[in-house]
Amino acid sequence: MRNAESTAAPAFSTPFLLFAQYGGKAVIPIEDVCRDYFAHLTPEKLLRKASAGEIALPVVRMEGSQKCHKGVYLQDLADYLDARREAALKEFQQLHRS
Repeated sequence: MRNAESTAAPAFSTPFLLFAQYGGKAVIPIEDVCRDYFAHLTPEKLLRKASAGEIALPVVRMEGSQKCHKGVYLQDLADYLDARREAALKEFQQLHRS
């Protein structure tokens, strides 16, 4: 039997939680995103994977320069996390059907 709580809507939205986590920043520095959600990667490797489409996460460049600060828009990170959660829930439900 499936746990009803596993598919219930979360009490807080992902964008709201990220807003609180990152102190209201609209664009989160790539180093922070890497540290908090991709700890197995360096910021450079995360940028390469995002540029190659291996990680579906748009990167915002503050200027046109390659050396400029880079970050991830809060809503894009929320969408990415929500999509990963949906994939995990689908896999969980397939494994635990009764």
